[in-house]
Amino acid sequence: MQQILSAIPEARSIFAERVSQGFYLNIEVMRAEAARYGLTIADVQQAVTSGIGGEMVAENVEGRERYPVNVRYNRDFRDNVEELRRVLIGTPAGAQIPISEVAKVSFSRGPSMIRDEDGALTGYVYIDLNTKDYGSFVAHASNLLKQKLSLRPGFTYKWSGEYEFELRAKERLQLILPIVFFVIFLLLYMVFHSVTEAAVLIFPTIYALTGGLILQKLLGYNFSVAVWVGYIALFGIAVETGVVMVVYLHEALNRRLATGVPLKHEDIEAAVIEGAVHRLRPKLMTVCVVLASLVPILWETGVGADVMKPIAAPIVGGMITSTIHVLILVPVFFAVMKERALSRGGLRGSTSAG
Repeated sequence: MQQILSAIPEARSIFAERVSQGFYLNIEVMRAEAARYGLTIADVQQAVTSGIGGEMVAENVEGRERYPVNVRYNRDFRDNVEELRRVLIGTPAGAQIPISEVAKVSFSRGPSMIRDEDGALTGYVYIDLNTKDYGSFVAHASNLLKQKLSLRPGFTYKWSGEYEFELRAKERLQLILPIVFFVIFLLLYMVFHSVTEAAVLIFPTIYALTGGLILQKLLGYNFSVAVWVGYIALFGIAVETGVVMVVYLHEALNRRLATGVPLKHEDIEAAVIEGAVHRLRPKLMTVCVVLASLVPILWETGVGADVMKPIAAPIVGGMITSTIHVLILVPVFFAVMKERALSRGGLRGSTSAG
C-alpha cells in the first residue's frame, strides 16, 4: 500500500507501520520431561523469571531515595541461546539440571506489539496529505488500490482518521439540516399564521446559500463540518432579517387598513414601498456589522484560523446575496400576495410580530 499510494500527488508522506521488528526468546516447557524430575511448569517459569529476567530481593534506602537490588545471572551466562540453555534449575531431589532438559529454548522474530480492532489483527498505514479534500483523495486511492493491490484471503482494509470523522459528521448533518429547515418553517408559521408567508421567508436561505457557495468556491474551501456550521448560522441571520422586513411591511399596510378606506392596488404598493424604505437602514446596518466582524477573519493566519475561515466564508458571501433578496424580492413577493388577497376580497389586517 505504501508503494502504491506514494505515487499520488496529494500524499505528502506515507509510512506503513512495521509490525515484525520484535525479537523474542521462546521457552517452551516439556511437560513430560519436567514431570520426570518432579518439576512443575511454575517451577521452570520461576527459574526463568529469577535467573534470566531477574528478581528484586531487597531495596536499598538512602534518605528519601530507594534503590532496588536485583539478582540474576551475569550477562556472560545469558547473552545467547546456547548459554541460556545451560541455565540451572534445582529439582526437589536436590539436583541441578540445565533448563534444556525440561524446556525448548529458541529465538524468533515477531511483531513488536499486537494491535487489533474488533478482534482482528490490525496494521496502520499513516498518510499525510497536502490537501483538505479527503473525499477525492480516498476515491482516487481506492480505485488505485483496486487496480494494483491483490489481497490474500482474510485480509481487508478500510479508511480511518479524519476521513472517517468527516463521514460521521456528514451523516449527522444529513439529519440536522432538515430539522433546522423544519424548525425555521414551523416558527415562521407560528408567527405569521400563513404557510405562504412562511414559504416566502424561507427563500432568503436559498439566496444566502448561493452567495455562500460562490465565495466558498472562490476561496477554495471544501464542504466540511465548519462550513456547514457557517451555513446554519447564515440561515438563521437571513431568516431573521426577512422576518423583520415582513414585520415592517405589515405595519405599513395595517396603518392604511386602520383608516377604514378601501384599499386599491396602488395603496398596497405604496405601503410596501414605505415599509421597505423604513427597513433599508436597519438592514444595511446589520449587514455592515456582520461583514465588518467576519471579513477580517478571512485574512487571519493565527491559531484557529483554519477553523474560523470556513465558518466565516459562507456567512460573508451569503449576507451579500440575502441582502439583495430581503430588500428587493421579499417586498415584491409580499405585494403580490396582498394584491391577490385584495382581488379575492380576503385582505385584512395582520398582527405584527417583533
